[in-house]
Amino acid sequence: MKFRQRALACGVAMGVATAGLATLPVSASETATTQVQWSDCKPEGNDDPKVVKGSQCATLQVPVDWRSPNGPTFGLAIARRTAKEPSDRVGVLMWGPGGPGDSGVDRVKTGMSRFSQNLQNRFDVVSFDPRGIARSNPVKCSAALLAKQPSPVLKSQADFTATIRYNRELVADCRKNTGPVFDHIDTWQTVRDVDAIRAALGESTISFHGSSYGTLLGGQYAETYPDRVRAMVLESVVDHSAPSAKSFLDAQASAAQDSFDEFVKWCDAATTCSLHGRDIHALWADLLARADRGEVPDPQKPELPITPYWLSFNVFRALYGPQWPALADTLKKLDTSAPPTGQPPVPTGLASNTLAVFCQDWNLPVRNYQEYAGLLSRLARNNPDMRYPGQLIAVSMCLGMPTANNPQHRLKVHGLDEPILLANAIHDPATGYNWAQSVERQLGRHGVLLTYEGWGHGSYDGGPCMENTIDAYLVSLDVPKRGTACPAVPPVS
Repeated sequence: MKFRQRALACGVAMGVATAGLATLPVSASETATTQVQWSDCKPEGNDDPKVVKGSQCATLQVPVDWRSPNGPTFGLAIARRTAKEPSDRVGVLMWGPGGPGDSGVDRVKTGMSRFSQNLQNRFDVVSFDPRGIARSNPVKCSAALLAKQPSPVLKSQADFTATIRYNRELVADCRKNTGPVFDHIDTWQTVRDVDAIRAALGESTISFHGSSYGTLLGGQYAETYPDRVRAMVLESVVDHSAPSAKSFLDAQASAAQDSFDEFVKWCDAATTCSLHGRDIHALWADLLARADRGEVPDPQKPELPITPYWLSFNVFRALYGPQWPALADTLKKLDTSAPPTGQPPVPTGLASNTLAVFCQDWNLPVRNYQEYAGLLSRLARNNPDMRYPGQLIAVSMCLGMPTANNPQHRLKVHGLDEPILLANAIHDPATGYNWAQSVERQLGRHGVLLTYEGWGHGSYDGGPCMENTIDAYLVSLDVPKRGTACPAVPPVS
């Protein structure tokens, strides 16, 4: 899962419409006649017009709150590319964006290399900007207030109390600047948006490929509308059944620590590693201590200091690829860098808050500072290098928040024609392999896990075996045998 407060480049925000505009009813049979007006997508920002060419964009009006389907609506941004070989078209392949914060519209416009030529030939590839993201009424907050977000590494009761006070102030600010959609951005609502897109396209069923946070969406869609799923791939699987902050953080930190250990193993063996022969664990411990004193520069902005949490986050993200050589080079450079001398400027205006969905999708309460400090101690004891997992902020930013709209639960999927294909790397830093195993158990006969015996967050591009197996499932409904595994492809040569 991607955890950044810095927003993706967003297009024009779609404001909330009044009740007088077209409203999409709940019933799929009623929505089937809704027409989508497609037009050529326009290049935005640094988009290459040649790459954007061929993509089509549209806006679909959906309810602000699907529990009140006849109430106000807003514009959901969607995009597609039609099958390149229409005579062999299988149907619609819906891409479930990850993050949270990823733009499915951008994926269709400029990121089609994510899909094999075979899939592009056989499917209309369709995606969308989830509600609250990018062009779909994005969550907007005061940039200056967002910049004051407390570090999730809380050190005192005063820090704990101040964080709760900040969280409540931020929510009020974001609600004011975003409008009514702010309180309805959870995945339960997005599941209904996906089905509205399906109905508006006139499709009785869809194939679905979700990655990372998009797997939470896919799993809940299959749970809600099993008869509308032709095939479904969930890649880098989120387990939405973690019952507490403790179990959630344990899983996240152990996955990150495992990937860090794999990086160290590679560097110890590879003479091409710029830290070959160094004690990386000791170097990293020293960098964390220096960052805590404000002595380590931000790798992206060397004039500014970086906190231990955000330094850990930088390493966490480098393990996604994984980008082992670049990570070694960065750590080596930071080890010899002079202390930063600048201070970040105070931003103005509004900024996107792509993480707001967490507090509506997860109940991870922590009663008091003593309990929070115990969680941090446990993480440090069990994961000495990655004691501050990227997802720690998902716990701290929801302290003091109301009960989630779409809280965790074990998946209960029944009535699928074909089992869901799960795909996960053994060494995934963000969605650990044990999460995929847990979801496979929850699905029972409705789930099959395809194992990538390698590294990284995302496994579809983990070599020909993974791509061909997933493609065969999506195109021909060729379900691999239980226990199927694909060999690792070294991420570096």
